Amino acid sequence: MKPITVHKLRCEYKSGPLGLDTPKPRFSWQLSSERRGIWQESYRIQVSLDSTFACGGDIWDSGLVESDASLHVEYEGSGLLPRTRYYYRVMAVIRGGEASQWSEAAFWETGLLRPEGWTAQWMGALQADEASPYLRTEFSLSAPVKEARLYATSLGLYKLYLNGRGIADDEFTPGWTSYGHRLQYQAYDVTGQLAGGANALGVVLGNGWYKGNLGWKDQKDIYGSQLAALLQLHIRYEDGQEELIQSGPGWKWSTGPILMSEIYHGETYDARLELAGWSASGYDDAGWNPVSVFDFVKDHIISQENQPCRIVEELTPVAVIRTPKGETVLDMGQNMVGWIKFQAEGPAGTVITLRHAEVLDAQGNFYTTNLRSAKQTITYTCRGEGPESFRPHFTFQGFRYVQVEGYPGEVAADRFCGQVIHTDMEQTGFFECSNPSINQLQHNILWGQKGNFLDVPTDCPQRDERLGWTGDAQMFIRTAAYNMNVASFFTKWLRDLKADQFPDGGIPHVIPNALPGPAKNQSSSAWGDAAVICPWTLYLCYGDIRILEEQYDSMKGWVEYIRAQGEHPYLWNTGFHFGDWLALDAKENSYVGATPRDMIATAFYAYSCSLLAEASAVLKRDREAEEYRQLANLIKEAFRAEFVTPRGRLAAPTQTAHVLALMFGLLEEKDCPRAGEELEKLVRGEKVHLTTGFVGTPYLCHVLTAAGRNDLAYELVLQRDYPSWLYAVDKGATTIWEHWDGIKTDGTFWSDDMNSYNHYAYGAIGDWLYRVAAGLDAAPQSPGYRKLLLAPRPGGDFTWARASLDTMYGKAGSSWAQDAASGRIRIVLDVPANSSATAVLPRAVLSQVTESGKPLAELVREPADGVPAEGTGIYSAAEHEQGVTLELGSGSYIFEYPYA
Repeated sequence: MKPITVHKLRCEYKSGPLGLDTPKPRFSWQLSSERRGIWQESYRIQVSLDSTFACGGDIWDSGLVESDASLHVEYEGSGLLPRTRYYYRVMAVIRGGEASQWSEAAFWETGLLRPEGWTAQWMGALQADEASPYLRTEFSLSAPVKEARLYATSLGLYKLYLNGRGIADDEFTPGWTSYGHRLQYQAYDVTGQLAGGANALGVVLGNGWYKGNLGWKDQKDIYGSQLAALLQLHIRYEDGQEELIQSGPGWKWSTGPILMSEIYHGETYDARLELAGWSASGYDDAGWNPVSVFDFVKDHIISQENQPCRIVEELTPVAVIRTPKGETVLDMGQNMVGWIKFQAEGPAGTVITLRHAEVLDAQGNFYTTNLRSAKQTITYTCRGEGPESFRPHFTFQGFRYVQVEGYPGEVAADRFCGQVIHTDMEQTGFFECSNPSINQLQHNILWGQKGNFLDVPTDCPQRDERLGWTGDAQMFIRTAAYNMNVASFFTKWLRDLKADQFPDGGIPHVIPNALPGPAKNQSSSAWGDAAVICPWTLYLCYGDIRILEEQYDSMKGWVEYIRAQGEHPYLWNTGFHFGDWLALDAKENSYVGATPRDMIATAFYAYSCSLLAEASAVLKRDREAEEYRQLANLIKEAFRAEFVTPRGRLAAPTQTAHVLALMFGLLEEKDCPRAGEELEKLVRGEKVHLTTGFVGTPYLCHVLTAAGRNDLAYELVLQRDYPSWLYAVDKGATTIWEHWDGIKTDGTFWSDDMNSYNHYAYGAIGDWLYRVAAGLDAAPQSPGYRKLLLAPRPGGDFTWARASLDTMYGKAGSSWAQDAASGRIRIVLDVPANSSATAVLPRAVLSQVTESGKPLAELVREPADGVPAEGTGIYSAAEHEQGVTLELGSGSYIFEYPYA
């Protein structure tokens, strides 16, 4: 019998983070065992400056703590020192008394901790053109180096170089935040890149989000007009002495080959202007200019919060196309976000132009009109000294197709590479089923997330927008949390939401708030509700109470903002609202669906108020919990008085109205069956098609399933003609579209001005695929998947489905497969150690079920004192009309039984 082990240690969700400025970091770990029913009884954590723990936990030793907690356990030692590496290890005791060995040592390293740690000066170049400035300095090392850390940030984007080589593989640093309130810095271990004697340090700056174009009104310089860098290189010698190299006087700058680089428009690069060896020691910079020093503030600088953006994979073109117009076009085979890296060899001055597009037009020609003013163009001028290779620096494109002009020689696919870039989140969820079209849909959902989770959750990655729309984010966050670990990604974004929240509690439409004109100061229902829905979802998915603590004032501020808006205290019937955006029951030439906007606003008012009450209870704010529970009930009563007839009929005969009323529990229980019937009529009245928009679509299939109409939910998901999820799949989509008919049946387009082919909102159906089709869900009142609900619901033409999720406790899984020949079903369930599950075997008869080949009835073992113990791992089994419900401990289980 193998002993239990403690593994996958994480500090603030990260493995070995550098530059962590959290005063009380939290530790999480997982238990590993092949046995069933593993449940932690106690743990011990030690923290030391010594990786060998020769003196034990000399910084902090928790002692043996009687607790089953293995997520987000807070450091309780003495105050942390800046720029210090701390090692930690964990051991656990499981029920029954068996103790693990100590885990392998893990570490986190603090950064500067406080703004006062910044002694460097802001520096930059005073220049009139748009070329990216190159900044450099040289320094010498006088003794052997023990360790060196470089801390860096910028106004604009930056790339760092040390001794002729780039530092790290991060892209688009320092990231996009609410720059007036929060500016991230990054930390790098550069010990191995330093040389004895002479060294050189360089940085290149780009406009990025800070200074470049943002929005569709040709805005520039939203946050500032001066690019600047702030750097501190801390060197510790073997003898204990320290040296500091920092930005400020003494540095020099020059322009170079990057003549223009904009997020929307692309990059212009002239390789003839390259500064060979500029970041290496000994370079002749006599013609360079002294940098200018600026007195910009530093008190809003914070350490990196989410994972950085990186090149996460590479794609080779699947074809080189010659269009009817004679254009040479690369087909990447996938709508992707990033850029093209290419190789070429041509005479000096040869100009190569790459233009990027998502789709070809009905005739098969290159099409960019839907990009609006975004140029998405790379212009490269050859150096002319043999083979050359290029990739952009401070821009990204959303594209599947690339038009190539001016390329010297044959345009061969192997000379081009698509480098896919997004925030480097761990993929945690996997879904697959017997229907290839649904698998392609899941693929499209995942790639929509990849393309739009580039530091902030954007609506689209290609046109002159690419903004952090709050509505899109809250609609998709639960699906996103299946596909990837988005905890730190959304934590960063929510801190920006809190920073950009209006003084009256209103929430901007986009975060960070970069909208032009009057919209910059507006709030809307369903969009602003991201302030409540997103932190609550992170709590549910990751068991993270701190996110509720941090965002509580923001959550409460939003609800109180709504309370102050309405002409009626419990209705929201004033102000601007997007409504059911892009719903198909909209009037001609309108983007807004037929469901009354005040009905939607009041529904979300009730929902956010209910979630705030729950969050208050979690945080033990009992007075607020009761206050907001009562307020939610009053809102629901007002909703029924305003929007429901005395006999229980909803006044708005739309799919979205019925979906929201049922999903948010706004109706009296006696009226719910009728609302379910009406919703079915509305769906079948459209020949089993949806008419919902951004607001109703995420909940539609969940509501149908909960209302006992799972068969209809499957019919909708499997519908192939317009409007449906599979319509786009059959049209060749590789991501989720903004419009159900982004490409019409005749090959023409929905519109030119607002027609994205990478827009994740409708991908929220992925949540239903995981939770219903595969049956992988969290049990109610069980944040972080501490207890799973494994309840597969076979349906449609699926003969099998499987899903897995790397929860914070470990891998959970649910899969099922029907055998038509034998008339049996096989269900495989995986429950990670230190968690448990309620499992529902659909249509099962207890006496006919086997588990791993043995009769289920013989395997049930009641847990002692209500706590799971080792053994069969099956603690109870109850037969009912829908099947058999089981209570399971951790472990893997295989159930088989006749399935009629």
